[in-house]
Order: sequence, then structure tokens, then C-alpha cells
Amino acid sequence: MSSSRPQILMLVHRVPHPPNRGDRIRSYHLLRFLAQRADVWLATLADEPVAAGTHAALAGLCRQIAIEPVGRSRWLRGALSLAMGRSATEGLFACGALRRTIGRWSRQVRWDAVVVFCSSMLPYADLPALRGIPLVVDLVDVDSQKFLDYAALARGPRRWLYRLEGHRLRSLERTLPGRAQAILLVSEAEADLYRRICPNDCTRALPNGVDLDYFHPTPDGPSSWEPLPDRLRTSLVFVGALDYHANVDGVRWFVHEVWPHLRQALPQLTLALVGRKPGQAVHRLAQAGGVRVFADVPDVRPYLAAADLAIAPLRIARGVQNKVLEALAMGKPVVVSPQAAEGLTAADRGALLVASSPQEWTDQIIRWVADPTGRAALGRAGRDYVVAHHAWSRTLAPLASLLRLPADPAAHHAAHASPHATPGASAVTSLATSF
Repeated sequence: MSSSRPQILMLVHRVPHPPNRGDRIRSYHLLRFLAQRADVWLATLADEPVAAGTHAALAGLCRQIAIEPVGRSRWLRGALSLAMGRSATEGLFACGALRRTIGRWSRQVRWDAVVVFCSSMLPYADLPALRGIPLVVDLVDVDSQKFLDYAALARGPRRWLYRLEGHRLRSLERTLPGRAQAILLVSEAEADLYRRICPNDCTRALPNGVDLDYFHPTPDGPSSWEPLPDRLRTSLVFVGALDYHANVDGVRWFVHEVWPHLRQALPQLTLALVGRKPGQAVHRLAQAGGVRVFADVPDVRPYLAAADLAIAPLRIARGVQNKVLEALAMGKPVVVSPQAAEGLTAADRGALLVASSPQEWTDQIIRWVADPTGRAALGRAGRDYVVAHHAWSRTLAPLASLLRLPADPAAHHAAHASPHATPGASAVTSLATSF
């Protein structure tokens, strides 16, 4: 039996499960949204061991899955790519096995659209088997600017390497309007930046959302969580991947430049750094009085709930910060840097406490730590705001019309074949006419 559902090939640079870091959160919810409305063929790379349960979770969403490890040789491929005049990124995510899988799949099905997630996967869109198929690229952020921002803060050879990678990626990003029918970015600020770099009329913002059932301020909400014991309660909490350069840079700056002033004013103040794979640079921060590192915790929600304030002191930030939306969804006031707020609208920023200099950070935190009634009111307002504006169903809704997919997935499931049916040559609508 053939499927009458649209057929979509989704190319992702990192396995979109579990949704435990920024890129995975977005790619996972994008995958779920598409899978509710179409048959998705997922081709993805793995730069670390695949988590238990990932295959089963993805199999429940996808028609076919290919997960290929990139291996340690990716660093050699990245260096060779740089030496040959391309970006290191193109070499780091090159995988012959994934290319062969896409070629084999293309002999079984005619895809109605190809969705590429991040610039890392753009070279795969040039495969002969994919020519002529409508292409949608979710850049998420302008990666070239991220590396140029890294260069501005780096020294020595790293500054040169970051700047070179930024310029090489910018050249790649500028090729997109001639190849893609739609280019998506995570915020209007990122979309405007990309349009300045590469003027075009096919770029639009597709903001991040937050899982409002999962990130709920009460332990017995739609998705329950276990509160922490009182001994683990903290004044401040930072939640984020602790092996990610921008996060590490931000928390190091905060502990070195802000924390001494805070502890001098409030010696009892405590800070929890919560996230995956912290390196030595992060663990060393625990030598400062009152700072604790919680590595690879199974659930970050209890740590958010147990803190008075969440912080996002990022000096390098692109797009919309999931960590900020999640803290707001948990009913926590969030103090952020201007960089961490940059991808948010003026209305979004109204739910946040913005601080720039060490003195501003110190003043904001001292004020709100001392005001539990005010914190509670801010927390309720923040939760109300993300409920109204950042549910995934709301933020991803434009994708349905862009790809000519059903707006109501339930109705589509009732009317059409199972997404796991044997592939056929036809689809209910050709997406080639949608762009």
C-alpha cells in the first residue's frame, strides 16, 4: 500500500534526540512537527554515542532513519577542507556513508521537499539525487557571524582561525538564495542580519518555542518532576551545555567579574552551574565560594525550580536562547546580558531583566534576591508570556503553509495512510509548486 502523505527528506547535522541542547531542541520539535503531517526520511550524523532509546524515539516519528557517526577523523577532514579553500565546517560534517544512503533512498522515493537543518548540512543538498527538489534551509543562526564574534574575543592563532572560518562560512551562506526556496532563521534580528549579508526576498524568521507541558513550574504539572532537597537550593542558576564555547565563556566571565562583588555584598549567595559535559575550565569555577557544578543531570527542571533567579550572562550569543525560554516557562525571573536578549523581540525583553556591566549585574541580582514577592510576580508574568507567544505549535505554524502541509495533523492522520506505510511514487500534493 502506498502512502498519500507528502515525502520529506530532513538532513540534520546532529542526532535530534534527546532534545537536551539548543540545536537538538529545535531540530527535534521541527522533526515532530513535520512527522505529524508528512512521511519524514531522516538522515543525520552522530558526533557522540547515540543515547539509549534514541532509535526507538525517532522510529516512532520517521519513515526511515539513517544515523552515521562522523568519528575522530572529522578533525582531519575539517583541516583538509580549510586547506582546500572551503570552511572547516564542510569537512567536519562530510560523510560518504550518509551520501550513499541518500542516494539509495532516492531510488525508492521521490521527495516533495528537502529540509536542511544548519549550514553544516548544505553540501548534501548538492547531491545529484536531490537536484530539482524544493529546498528549505533552516540556518537557525548566522553561523558566520558566530565565528567572527569568537574571533573578536580570541587571541593568537585562534583569532585567525575563527576569522577565517567566519569568512568561509559567509561565502557559503551567500550561495543560498540561488539554491533554496526558503531560508529560515530563529529570530527577526538574525533574519535581518542575513538579509544585510545577502539581500534576498526568501528569508523569514521562525522563532524557537518551548515545551510548556514539560517546563512547568509545578512538580505535579502535565509532566511531573521531583523537587530537589532544601540543601541543594541555590540563589542563582545557569542551565546550558557546559561544553559549548559561548556558555563556558559566559559563566567564566560571570564568576570572575561579577561573582566577587555579589559575594562581598551577600556572602550567603550561591550559584549552580547545571549542564552536560563540563570541562576543567568549568569545574575550576567551583573553587570560588558558593559555586557548585552539577554535571549531566537527568532533569534540569528541579534545579531551575530550586533557584531564586536564572541567569544567562552570555557575551557571544546568536538567535533565541532556549535556556531563557525554559526558565521563563518554569516561572523564574531571568537576568540576561544584552547579547542573550538580542534575538528576542521588544515584547520578549519585557519579560526579562537585562544587565550589561558587572555593576548592573550586581545591582539587579541583589535587588531581586531580596524581594521574593517581586520575584514571584515576575515569574508569573514570564510564564504567561511564553504560554502566549512561544508554544512550539504557534512558532512552527508558518512551516505548514510554507510546505503546503496540513495545518491540523489530527485530521490528516484520520484521512490518510500511516506514516510507516510502504513508500509510493505519488503524494497528495506536489510541494514543488509551493514556493
